[in-house]
Amino acid sequence: MQMFFLAALVFALVAVMFALQNIVPVRVAFLAWTFEGSLALVLFVAVIAGAVISMLVSVPNIVKARWTANALRKQIAGLEAELDTARRRPEAPRAPTSMPPTAGSGPR
Repeated sequence: MQMFFLAALVFALVAVMFALQNIVPVRVAFLAWTFEGSLALVLFVAVIAGAVISMLVSVPNIVKARWTANALRKQIAGLEAELDTARRRPEAPRAPTSMPPTAGSGPR
């Protein structure tokens, strides 16, 4: 994520440097829409539009991650409550078990 922001910052700086060196009016035409403005303005609008589109594309992933995190938190809370009740429950006495002799512990 930090690399994305760093790359976006570098791209924005390059775009601004380019716009400052090329201050000629440009005409942008798209279908029936026509816009004329400075190159800096056109680049600024394009960068902002790209940022908005990338945010809109990432919204479903963010929502899914938050939903998953909330579900896991609920599951952890339920498991912790189950663990607490298991720890508070008295253990039933266990029958003593005889240990089988280990190698070398018997009579020689």
